[in-house]
Amino acid sequence: MPAKNTTKVLIGGKIITLSGYESEEYLQRVASYMNHKIAQLSELPGYSRQPMETKNNLLSLNIADDYFKARHQAEVFEEDSQRKDKEMYDLKHDLIEAQIQLENLKKENEQLKQDKEALAKQNRQLEEDMDSLLNK
Repeated sequence: MPAKNTTKVLIGGKIITLSGYESEEYLQRVASYMNHKIAQLSELPGYSRQPMETKNNLLSLNIADDYFKARHQAEVFEEDSQRKDKEMYDLKHDLIEAQIQLENLKKENEQLKQDKEALAKQNRQLEEDMDSLLNK
C-alpha cells in the first residue's frame, strides 16, 4: 500500500493539514480547486453577506455540480469510446472479409489463367491437327 502523505494547504485563507494516499501535488491541486470555487462564489453579489452555513452549502452545491457534470462528460466519453471500439471491430471484420475475398479472387484469377493457357494449348493442338488433316 502506498505511503500516506500529509501536507499543509491554504484554503479560504486558512492553513489546513490534508492527509491522503495521493501525492502532495494532488492535494495542493485539490486545495487550489477549492480556492478557485470560493473565489468564484465570492464574486457573486450578496455572497459575502450570507451566513457561513449558506456559503458552505453553496460551495458544496457548486462542487457537486462540477462533479455531476464531469461524471456525465466521462459517461459520454465512455459511450463514444465504446461506439468507436464497436465501429473499429466492425471495420476490422469487414477488412478481414475483404482480404479473404481478395485472396479467393486471386486464386480464381490464377486458375482462370491456367485454364486459359490450357485452352490455348489445346486450341493450338487442334489447329495443328486440323492443318495436318487438311494437308493430307
